[in-house]
Amino acid sequence: MPQKRTKTKYTKEELDDFRVIIDKKLAIAKEQLSYYITQLNDLADNPDIKTKGLDEGGASLETERLNQLAARQQKLIQHLENAKIRIHNGVYGICRATGKLISPARLRAVPHATLSIEAKEKGLG
Repeated sequence: MPQKRTKTKYTKEELDDFRVIIDKKLAIAKEQLSYYITQLNDLADNPDIKTKGLDEGGASLETERLNQLAARQQKLIQHLENAKIRIHNGVYGICRATGKLISPARLRAVPHATLSIEAKEKGLG
């Protein structure tokens, strides 16, 4: 009886499908980043922030929160762009700890994943 071969790479069609998912998530992430930057600029440019009900402490808390959200979006954008590079290089979807394919369900949920669930649970990588 012939042995079943383990798949080691995604097909071009599968990679194209993942690229579409990544592009959509990238567009949303860039939109959100733009929104946070606009909010930060509005806070910085507004001399009468106190009249809007934000005292100095509240304004700095809001600025800090927006800075954290913007930094998170920038990190997500970088991860998504790195995933596109991995697609281009033909190594997308391969777990960096085990060398096995990351499940399509995981990649659809977290398209920038570089670890399989198995590796993540074992604390590898």
